[in-house]
Amino acid sequence: MTRRRLVLLLVAALLVPVGLGARTLPGAPGDVAGGLLYAALLVVLCAFVAPAARSLSVGLVAAAIGVGIELLQLTGLPATLASAVPLSRVVIGSTFVVTDLLVAVLGAAGAAAVDALVRRARASRAVGGAREPVPSPSAPRSN
Repeated sequence: MTRRRLVLLLVAALLVPVGLGARTLPGAPGDVAGGLLYAALLVVLCAFVAPAARSLSVGLVAAAIGVGIELLQLTGLPATLASAVPLSRVVIGSTFVVTDLLVAVLGAAGAAAVDALVRRARASRAVGGAREPVPSPSAPRSN
C-alpha cells in the first residue's frame, strides 16, 4: 500500500466518527457539518481508489456521487431500504433536502482543495523547493 493510500485510509477512519458525531448536533448546524464531512469522506474514498488522479478530478467525481446519492432520495428507494436495513440510512440517507445538494458540492470542493494543497506542499518538499535560500554571509545583498 502506498503512503498516500495509507494516509487516505487513516483520514477516512477519522472522518467517519467525526462526521457521525457532527450529525448529533441539533438542527441545521448538525446537518450541514455532517454533510460537509460526508462529502469530504467521498473525496477521500475516491482518492483512495484513484491515488494518482488530480485533486480536481477526485473532487468532481465525489461531488457527482454526493449529488447523485441526494437525488436518489427523491425516488423513495433509500427510505424503503432504510426501513429494511436501518444502517443504510447512515450511508445513503432517506429524505431529500435540496440544500444537501449545495453541501455535497461545497464539501467535495473544500476537501479537494485541501488535497491539492497537501499534495503541492509535499511535492515542493520532495524537490527541495518552496523555501527561500539562506544567503551566505559573503553574498551581496539585494535591496
